[in-house]
Amino acid sequence: MRAEKKFISAEYVQRLNASPFFLVVDYRGLSVGQFTDLRKRLTKVGAEAHVVKNTLFRIAAKEAGIADLTGTLTGQLAVVTGPKDIASAAKVLKSFQSEFEKPRLQFGFLGSQRLSADEIRVIADLPPLVELQAKILGLLQAPAQKLVALINTPGSQLARVIKARSEQTAPAEAA
Repeated sequence: MRAEKKFISAEYVQRLNASPFFLVVDYRGLSVGQFTDLRKRLTKVGAEAHVVKNTLFRIAAKEAGIADLTGTLTGQLAVVTGPKDIASAAKVLKSFQSEFEKPRLQFGFLGSQRLSADEIRVIADLPPLVELQAKILGLLQAPAQKLVALINTPGSQLARVIKARSEQTAPAEAA
């Protein structure tokens, strides 16, 4: 392999290792302006899209220990990566595709798990990560709040009984 191809392949490996996911899209039919717009939208959510040379990307994926992509990389491909969550990048791709009918999702990887285009669309429909975290936190806090109320109930009931008893005896002593 020529030195420049080794450099490009090493760059692909570095991107793959820095990202918990990658999404492969066929960008055929997108104009330069549309592809630039897609890149800007992805940048806003912490992701980036790079046009890849299929053979070099196949080698890089194998070197990164992700998968053997032999036979799965065909056409004009771009790879979307990012250090953040996959859902936000998938949402951008899905909304962009609904506007322009391009790019076409091919597949992706989350860690070492291969995702089909349909699975990526399902991920795109999930609520944002912050919202999911808030829901989980709410679910975890609810039992704790109920436990505190349950533990507190006998003490508060006893306090009410004592208060009521003292109010009953107080008027009798005043007379």
